[in-house]
Amino acid sequence: MSDEQRPLLRVVRGEPTAEELAALTVVVAALSQQGRPRRRPVPVGAWASNADTHRSSLQPGPGGWRASGRFA
Repeated sequence: MSDEQRPLLRVVRGEPTAEELAALTVVVAALSQQGRPRRRPVPVGAWASNADTHRSSLQPGPGGWRASGRFA
């Protein structure tokens, strides 16, 4: 058999259910990806960003409520 026709997993003993084979396939696939770097970095959403921790302190006065907004 060529590499393209060879199955990913082969059961040599027992009779696993479809759910057990699916779980095993997920585990094997996850373990095979551990050593590889990600192709693209995952973008960080605005709500997960720590940019709000670096903003200046709040100032009372006219426009203060608007300036206290997330993307001021």
